Amino acid sequence: MNWRAVVPGFGFAALALVPLAARWGPEAYALNLATRALIFALAAMSLQFMLGCGGLVSFGQAAYLGLGAYAAAILARYGGGDLLLEAGTAIPAAALFAVATSAISLRAKGVYYIMSTLAFGQMLYFFFVSLSALGGDDGVTLDARARLAGTDWLASDRAFYYAALAALALGYLLLDRIVGSRFGRVLGAIRQNPLRVRALGFEPFRYQLAACAISAALCAVAGVLLANLNSFVSPAFMTWQRSGDLIVMTVLGGVGSLGGAILGALAYLLASELVSTYTEHSGLWIGPALVLVALRGRGLAGLVWGGR
Repeated sequence: MNWRAVVPGFGFAALALVPLAARWGPEAYALNLATRALIFALAAMSLQFMLGCGGLVSFGQAAYLGLGAYAAAILARYGGGDLLLEAGTAIPAAALFAVATSAISLRAKGVYYIMSTLAFGQMLYFFFVSLSALGGDDGVTLDARARLAGTDWLASDRAFYYAALAALALGYLLLDRIVGSRFGRVLGAIRQNPLRVRALGFEPFRYQLAACAISAALCAVAGVLLANLNSFVSPAFMTWQRSGDLIVMTVLGGVGSLGGAILGALAYLLASELVSTYTEHSGLWIGPALVLVALRGRGLAGLVWGGR
């Protein structure tokens, strides 16, 4: 049996049952928490594509999350609040920003690449902090959730949860298909030995640049969903701490596993929420657990289906 295909299928089926289980408890709270976890799982999965497949450690991933959120806020303010329109605007905006900045960052290696992604992310953060038309550091409030094809279907918390789950499932299928394609195999080879790949006639820069654009586009979709979930957007969405959270989720789930990124995001957010009910120093408890998982090497994905 192909567990690599079966286990994620069972996982998405289980996630589809969450709204039914939420009826037995504080439904609004549970659905909000579960939806937020799905959204960050999508963002973490976009980072996993860069990190696990392309070997690119980005500390500016939250910039794309923020771009998606602000695209939703701007369109909502000026009368274009349809979810598909917001996503259709956020995707090219984030992809173009990724191409423009990554064209510079990819010319650096190692820690210099990481610091350059951090620098570009912080530049975007301070740009929106200074943008008084959108509330500056105070952010901007959305009057209502986006419409979907002219309907108010997303006004329901349960419907919005399923919209987030659909986006996550489609994102997983897309990235899984890309990783298994010729493009994905070349990208994986670049991560292992770029000199040998170049000797075979492939230009690593082009493949890595395309991977950055794909990752940014997917993360921007998560930003659109997050803006509509919170009905609020602020520059805090794109801080380096938020990028750090996404890296933690990726490492916790297991580097190299798309499904692991989903597991890592769900586990990290749910554990943070649980521990925070007992103490405000949740990091003191979650940190050691993360270290143990990281030392193990394969993360949570290794416990479920062997890492992939």
